[in-house]
Parts: sequence; structure tokens; C-alpha cells
Amino acid sequence: MEYYLYFSLYPESLIASMLSPEQFGNYLAVGTKKRESQQEALYFQVDPEKCKGIFNLTDIDTRVVAHKDGEPKHSVYYSIYRVLEKLPLDAIKDMYLATRYGRVLRLEKTNDLPQFNDKCYLYQEIVPVHPRIASSLDPVKFSKFITDRNNRLYVPKICFVDLRLGDLANDPENGSVYDLPYPQIDYLKECLKQVKNNEEKHTKTVNRIQSGKFIYRVINNGFYVAEGSKLLFIKFPSEKELNSTYYHWWKSATHH
Repeated sequence: MEYYLYFSLYPESLIASMLSPEQFGNYLAVGTKKRESQQEALYFQVDPEKCKGIFNLTDIDTRVVAHKDGEPKHSVYYSIYRVLEKLPLDAIKDMYLATRYGRVLRLEKTNDLPQFNDKCYLYQEIVPVHPRIASSLDPVKFSKFITDRNNRLYVPKICFVDLRLGDLANDPENGSVYDLPYPQIDYLKECLKQVKNNEEKHTKTVNRIQSGKFIYRVINNGFYVAEGSKLLFIKFPSEKELNSTYYHWWKSATHH
């Protein structure tokens, strides 16, 4: 039987499975007794051939096999440490978002980056570090900045998502917070004001260790995987698409 290789973001790990991407997402979200409660799952499918020699996958054909009763092997962990750092960007395929109820949305990589015209941005770093960052740098510039080895603080590669700011993206002093669900909104506004008005300070930490719980409704443009000048962009559907084409997933994602 066929096997797949996945890069899971929560927690950071490389997992082989006989489950298809949609089945795997359902398994991660709701299909295990090891988990105390259901939770969202974010993961990429990756190309095993481009990972061989980097990760030890020599026994994948013998370990990822069906059980005696025919039940497919759900998961075999091959790495739980510095996975993204070692993972070639060209090995990364489609991204999948599973809701806590097990519905799965597939997102494709695209070269069509949005126009970035805002004065302020809010990023949730996902792997390998987890802070929430306010910045005056757009996603392309932020990607290069955070992975620049000449900086005192950097990471070799990073996966992050840009978050909705609404009016605060251009007017953190007086803009409406409307339905933004962020805690300590006054502190967030102060962080945004600092990066907006200080040409020497491009980033400000809003939250050092963000919870692993992910709220899909705050995603702005999408996800980014960066290594220096190399950047993968995974576009998140528009509000119109979420309420039409992806209605059932969106309803599951926003159900409390």
C-alpha cells in the first residue's frame, strides 16, 4: 500500500503514514485516544524522495505497513527536532488545515504574492519558534530579516502566518479594533505604534510564547515558509471563497 510523508507543525515533526492527506488530518484532530481534547492540525505533505539522505528513512518501506488486520498504519515518527531547519523547501508540497472537528482544507503553493501596502503587520511565528510579532516589515522583507544570519537573532528557516489587523494596519493609534479577538488589545496597539513610528525598530514582540491553539478566522493573506531570499507562499481563501466554495470547512473551523 502507498505511504505518505508529512511535516506537522504542531508539534514540529516528520511523520510517515498510510493515511491520505485528508484522512491524516482527521486522525490528528480527532482520531487518537492519546489526546485529551480535539484541536486544530496544520501540516504539509512532503516529497519522501527529496528527504532521503537528510532524514533516516531507510526503513520506511518496512515500518509503514498495514497491521495484521489490514488497518493502515496511522503514524510513524521520523523526526521531532529541528525538522524545518533540515527540510528542503523544494520537498514541501501542499498544505492542509484540519479543524478540531476533523474537516480538512487543502491549500496550494502559489507564486502570486499579494500587494503589501500596509504600514503595520502582525505575524504568528509557528516553527521553529512561536512568538507573535508586530512589524513594519511586509512578509517578504520580514522573511529575509528573520532568516538573515548576519542578525544577532535569527532562525535558518521559518514558517509563519500573517494575521488580520483591520484598521490597525495603518492607524494603530485611532483605528477601530472591530472584531479583532486578540487579548490585551491596548498592548498590541502600543507595539504597532512603536514599529510604525520608529525607523530603526522593525519588530516588536507582542507575545513571547503563543499558545498552540490556532484560530483560523484571524488569518489574513496566508502562510509563508522562508529561507533567506527563498519564500513559499500558501494563500488562504478569501472571505467570499470561505463562505461559498469552502463553506462546510469554514463552518467547522469557526464553530465553538
